[in-house]
Amino acid sequence: MTDFKFIQKLSLLLLRGSSVACMVLLTIPVLAQKKTNVLFIVVDDLRPALGSYDDKNASSPNIDQLAANGTLFTNAYCQQAVCAPSRASFMTGKKPDHTQVWNLETHFRKALPNVVTLPQYFKNNGYYTRQIGKIYHDPKVAQDPLSWSVPELLAVTTNKGKYALESNLAKAPKSTATEWADVADSAYIDGMVADAAIKELNQVGNKPFFLAVGFRRPHLPFTAPLSYWKKNQNRIFPLSPDTAKATKVPDFSKHNSVELRGYTDIPDLGPIDEKKSAELIKGYYTSVTFMDEQVGKVLNELKRLNLDKNTIVVLLSDHGFHLGEHGLWGKTTNSKLDTRVPLIIADPEKLAVGKKSSSVVQLVDLYATLSELCGLQKPDTDGQSFAKIIKGKPFTGSGVAFSQFPNQMAYTNRPAIMGYTMHTANFSYTEWIELQTNKVLARELYDYRTDQAENHNVVADAKYKKQIIGFSKQISTYRLN
Repeated sequence: MTDFKFIQKLSLLLLRGSSVACMVLLTIPVLAQKKTNVLFIVVDDLRPALGSYDDKNASSPNIDQLAANGTLFTNAYCQQAVCAPSRASFMTGKKPDHTQVWNLETHFRKALPNVVTLPQYFKNNGYYTRQIGKIYHDPKVAQDPLSWSVPELLAVTTNKGKYALESNLAKAPKSTATEWADVADSAYIDGMVADAAIKELNQVGNKPFFLAVGFRRPHLPFTAPLSYWKKNQNRIFPLSPDTAKATKVPDFSKHNSVELRGYTDIPDLGPIDEKKSAELIKGYYTSVTFMDEQVGKVLNELKRLNLDKNTIVVLLSDHGFHLGEHGLWGKTTNSKLDTRVPLIIADPEKLAVGKKSSSVVQLVDLYATLSELCGLQKPDTDGQSFAKIIKGKPFTGSGVAFSQFPNQMAYTNRPAIMGYTMHTANFSYTEWIELQTNKVLARELYDYRTDQAENHNVVADAKYKKQIIGFSKQISTYRLN
């Protein structure tokens, strides 16, 4: 029943002399002022490796249950597939060319000193806002005190919590790419974050809150307590298809898996052998299971405290991850494996419970979407709200998402070459552009109707000429706005 209809019925009772109606009507101003809370869960490096996304290798019962209670988006994309730029984008509601965060070092307030971030907007509207875990990129200099009502907690990655074994702690920050130690969950950072989030939920009281909780696994290193590894010790995780020889893919879209190669048990050059690949894939999925358990602890406490009745729960990843596909490990490309992310939103109104939406949406849209769901005034962002989907209403969005990535990360002011990609339900189209001259150096087109894995660049096929002309115009418009 809507508030309006509810008040109408009470008014009729009041006209009939009902003292109960009188008492209830007196409480209506208080009820009307009650704000919807937000639990904003960010996971690091999680591609849609979840049971709810039909990944048969995944064991993720808690996130799957969240999906069953909300709306799952099958075509959600980040704006740049690496931590700092992606997080700066969805936390400000601005695309990377506006935040001017294209690498891991730049803070978004350098280009946008007065920008109001997503949690800051909620804080300005009477919310208590808190960060626990990794929400922005994790060096201390990457944090944003203006976003929060109180200082952040467990926001900066340290060696303790990344590893538990002394042999690895002695070699940190990068030692082995996997680790299993016979320790409690709280010996690792995600267990610490879950405990801290539970404590925060018990202390928040009646204040409307925007609680951002950031989990670090399955980011490298793939570390988790021994008990989680034991669950998978007899499971065989298939190796990724050998797609390193994908056809007609420009060199701009390739890299040397440099992030993984920084670990002591990974060769500096050359292929990763099958034994190590199998260990890494098992490590990734074990990390997902460990992270899922920590998410479950927080969600269970939210329910135990009866806060779930008035809290929107959002779960997303900052970007995806390659597990050997295309001969790559890690992120930092415009490919679907790196830019497509899991996104689940559970609204307490339960108007679209258990729904899977195939609408193409972007993480930059979250700012506007959450503002609308919580009844806040429309903010000034680059994204568009897709709240209608969550409310179970018809949605006519653009049907397009945009991602970008420079051809290399080492630059001081601005990258020389940028790859701009647009994703639709059926295609992915990329232009690699020399920014100083606006010259298009290379193009990529993948037809998802026949090539979900993006193994065949068909940009030279004449039958796609009309699509390419239209896609190129859309990328040009995106760049100029």
